[in-house]
Amino acid sequence: MPKMKTKSAAKKRFTLTASGKVKAGAANKRHCLSAKPKDMKRQARGTFVLFKADGEKVKQYYLPNGAK
Repeated sequence: MPKMKTKSAAKKRFTLTASGKVKAGAANKRHCLSAKPKDMKRQARGTFVLFKADGEKVKQYYLPNGAK
């Protein structure tokens, strides 16, 4: 059986931590920023760790080989 390929879109959006958790970039920070509250923009900086169930789905279906 052939190897599963990693989804190209997932490579660009997710990274794995050393302990196997999945990190992703925060949403709501692309456009119309003048209409969004300061707190929302501040919390949308950087990355965050996905919930365990979501992270396992991402690893199973989109990152089967553990993209770096």
